[in-house]
Amino acid sequence: MQAYYSDHFVLPLPSGHRFPMPKYRLLRNRVEAEAAGVVLAEAIAATDGELALAHTPHYVTSVVEGLLSAAEQREIGFPWSPAMVERARRSVGATICAARTALREGVAAQLAGGTHHAYAHKGSGFCVFNDAAVAARLMQAEEHRHHRRLLRVAVIDLDVHQGNGTASIFADDDSVFTLSLHGARNFPFRKEASDLDVELPDGCADNEYLAALDSALATLWQRHQAALPGLVFYLAGADPHEGDRLGRLKISAAGLAERDRRVLTACRERGVPVAISMAGGYGRVIDDSVAVHLQTLREAQRQWQAWQADRRAEPMEECTG
Repeated sequence: MQAYYSDHFVLPLPSGHRFPMPKYRLLRNRVEAEAAGVVLAEAIAATDGELALAHTPHYVTSVVEGLLSAAEQREIGFPWSPAMVERARRSVGATICAARTALREGVAAQLAGGTHHAYAHKGSGFCVFNDAAVAARLMQAEEHRHHRRLLRVAVIDLDVHQGNGTASIFADDDSVFTLSLHGARNFPFRKEASDLDVELPDGCADNEYLAALDSALATLWQRHQAALPGLVFYLAGADPHEGDRLGRLKISAAGLAERDRRVLTACRERGVPVAISMAGGYGRVIDDSVAVHLQTLREAQRQWQAWQADRRAEPMEECTG
């Protein structure tokens, strides 16, 4: 299975900053050591034109040229620097690569991403550009150019925080279905309307969480009875974990592994390709977040193998000419 990374593009953050920058390199180290069969590749950088598929040209220019105001930088949560711009481009580029690969192979992943708080016109909550939104729009454009057909997309956002930026970007777009399962009392405190929002109480544990997930997935598939999505973006956040300092939920590592299995199995059984992003993870012990992300990638690899086996088992068409 192919996975993309960009962890060597590191932001110069002030001491004590709460964003877990080391998490991404730690995750890649563990993938290299423990996940044989996951093939890693460096992410490309998204272009200005690609970013403008989901963001306003003014905002793209403001980020790229360092014209963000102090207030805009505070809302993002990162000070501007050339490294911030490059890292943001690479994060989007990794999801673009994962989406293209998923459309060919069934499943692919990137080791960061899930920047779902970025709106068309602004960044927020450690999110500069919205990687899933840009990649979704680009995959739709490529599908139309190559095959003259509409690619329907679903975003299954299981980060503990609502995907407000993604919901806003696709609010009037019937070709993209946004599903967010998140903490009711967590950031963002002013939420946007997704196509399907499921709010969870503080302290929610495994059984309640998985029941809510099952119900949400059933609604997703029911609303696509006429035509399934052609691609799913799955934001597999580690921050619902009970050890997360920002999460407020009490989901065990085993519960999150079961979450991943249910999402990815449901997509595979319907023949819907999945591009996976790791999204949030702010463990009190950073290795706990890394371990949750790693088990997501292991499940993704198992599902990728099942996709390949399913394709090998497909009957060959007989030649009748």
